[in-house]
This record gives sequence, C-alpha cells and structure tokens, in this order.
Amino acid sequence: MDSTDIRSLLRSVQEGRTGIDDAVAVLRTLPFETIPGAHIDHHRTLRTAIPEVIFGQHKKAEDIVRIAYAMAKKSKRFLITRTTEEVFNLLDLPDASFNAAARTITYGAGRRKRGRIAVISAGTSDMAVAEEAAVTASFLGSAIETIYDIGVAGIHRLFSHLPAIEKANVVVVVAGMEGALPSVLGGLVAKPVVAVPTSIGYGVTLGGLTALFAMLNSCVPGLAVVNIDNGFGAGCLAHKINCLAVRKK
Repeated sequence: MDSTDIRSLLRSVQEGRTGIDDAVAVLRTLPFETIPGAHIDHHRTLRTAIPEVIFGQHKKAEDIVRIAYAMAKKSKRFLITRTTEEVFNLLDLPDASFNAAARTITYGAGRRKRGRIAVISAGTSDMAVAEEAAVTASFLGSAIETIYDIGVAGIHRLFSHLPAIEKANVVVVVAGMEGALPSVLGGLVAKPVVAVPTSIGYGVTLGGLTALFAMLNSCVPGLAVVNIDNGFGAGCLAHKINCLAVRKK
C-alpha cells in the first residue's frame, strides 16, 4: 500500500463511500502482517518508495508462494527475485509473469511508466544481471530501454547508441571481466551512471572482485557502484534517480 492508496481510502471515508470500520480493517495490517515464517512489511512503500520485494534464493517454494499470495491480496502486486519456474508454476495467478533470464516473477506491474532508464550490458553473458535491473526498475514504474552486448572489446558498437543513451535520465551499466564499460560510458555522457560488476569471467576475475575493484577505482565522476551481480539494487537506485529527474521536469 502506497501513499496513493492511503489517500484514496481516506477520501472514500470522507465522502461516505467507505465506513470507518471497513477502513480500519484495510489499515490494520500496517505497518506489517504476520504470517507463518514471515513478517510482511506492507508499510515499506510509504517509508522508502520501494515496496518489500521477495528474495527467492534459499527460500522454500511453498514459503515464497505463501508470502506472494499475502502480498497480492493486500498490495495487489509483488516482485520475486532470484526465483525459479517451479515457483512460478505453483502460483495460481494468471496475470503473473516469469522472466527466465532475470529469474524474476512479477504480478501487478502494469503501472504507467515514467521517465527513462537505459540498461546496458557489456556482454551477452551479463544479460541476466542486466535483465534483473531492468525488470526491477520497470516494476517500480520507470520506463526502460535495454541495450546489450556493447562492451569494450568492440567499442565501436557503443557509439551508435550514444544518442539514445543521452536521452535517459540515468544509465545502468552491467559488466564483468575487467569491468571497464562503466568508466568508458561515464566519460562520454552527462547522465549519472550506476555500475554493476558481475561474476562473469575466469582466472583473476575472482568471482567479480576484479570488475568491482575496477569500478570502485574509476576516475570518472558521477559513477556509483553496487554489489557484484546486484541487478536488483541497481534497478532500485536507478528508479529513485529517475523519479527525481521526472519531478523536476
């Protein structure tokens, strides 16, 4: 439940369309709802503008489904990250959508998309993390443009996309190996760059540490770095930046 839902409910009470007891029944699970194995933070959107998201990794499928149903009933929407098709098949929700590349399930994500975020991957192997960022930001309400496989090994591929990238309010750049693409792009565009190191690579890639250190050590100003493979975190940060840009226009 977000501020729009609260205002709508209060307006309904004010106009006599909803009784006080009915309104209390709607609000009684704020700030959280207790179900077996979880305390669901329905209040989080009001505090942070980002709803609670279900992290599927290491959770039992039945626990994920139980949490998802509770969120669908109360909030009419949810996002599950790091999940599987098995979980998707257990959900009896015809409007739910599974993104195999991103390993996400979304429900109730059909809100008007605002602003513009460009999500870029250096290689095709980085697409899974890039897709997680794109799905997350889109679910939250940002318009997304994805551009994949334009890394520094063929830097000429990047240049033809610069006009489209410049139109975005913020750019998410996902790269593994030596993690050079965020620095290159940050030196070419005037928009904030969210850099995402991935664990893609071999040898001294060290599970993404090499890309992470390269991005943290970038000499390009205006570049923020999230954790290794953290497409979700990048999507959330980019969405918040995009919202600030939209409000100023």
